[in-house]
Amino acid sequence: MPLPTQFVPTSFSLAAVFSWGTSDFVGGYAARRANAFVLTAIAHASGMVLMTTLALANHSHWPSRTGVEWGLAAGFCGGAALAIFYRALASGRMGLTAPVAALLGAAIPTVVTIITEGPPGILPIAGFLLAGVGILLIARSEDGSRPDGIGLAVLAGIGFAGFYLCIRRGGNESALWIADCSRLGSLIVTGTIVLLGRNFRQITRPGVWFGVLAGCLDVTGSALFVRASQTGRLDAAVVLTSLYPAVTVLLARLILKEHFTRWKAVGMLAALLAVPMIALR
Repeated sequence: MPLPTQFVPTSFSLAAVFSWGTSDFVGGYAARRANAFVLTAIAHASGMVLMTTLALANHSHWPSRTGVEWGLAAGFCGGAALAIFYRALASGRMGLTAPVAALLGAAIPTVVTIITEGPPGILPIAGFLLAGVGILLIARSEDGSRPDGIGLAVLAGIGFAGFYLCIRRGGNESALWIADCSRLGSLIVTGTIVLLGRNFRQITRPGVWFGVLAGCLDVTGSALFVRASQTGRLDAAVVLTSLYPAVTVLLARLILKEHFTRWKAVGMLAALLAVPMIALR
């Protein structure tokens, strides 16, 4: 029996969900005790080392000039966005700020892809809408207040959208090298900010190790997203990978004992139901 056309990209997307969701929890937790840009620079440096090692070990072909340029551009967009996102996670509740950035980061590329490539079909569109509802429910504030960090989460979401769109323009080059180039671009941005601010000592030794772990998980998610976007539609890859806040929320509930409401449970159920709707067409 042949596999559904979206089975492979969906698998890559869901693997990216777990990598990015765990990375955001680790990074957001560490950012409470360290400068967000210092932490992000360390994360990008470690991620670049990991991807370079894997690409060389795998004998992956070096991408074309266009692929390198778009990979760097993705890094420029995503580098500062991730630092801002870590700051948002540290200043507010992870269970609220993470879904806001994810929803905005998914909405922009999805609209662009539908305009440029046409609608994917009724069932996937219904899945997109259901996933959006799930993310909104996960982000829902129970007391009606505007939690801290939402403004920063919005800025981060715009940066993430730029990352997604640039990655897509990289074409079908090596996912490992494209992810590596994006880490280089991110490191240039965050490293420059750290050097200009002369705040590179504002981090503890545990914070360094948290940054390394977050960076390795984040770049792994980026490589998986590259493969998802190469083997399927960008809108499907973006919407599915944008479900990563569910992992962040679960970890925040289990480890930090953040309040887990009934609406968040409904939102996660909606997100899970959306996956097969997007994948099967």
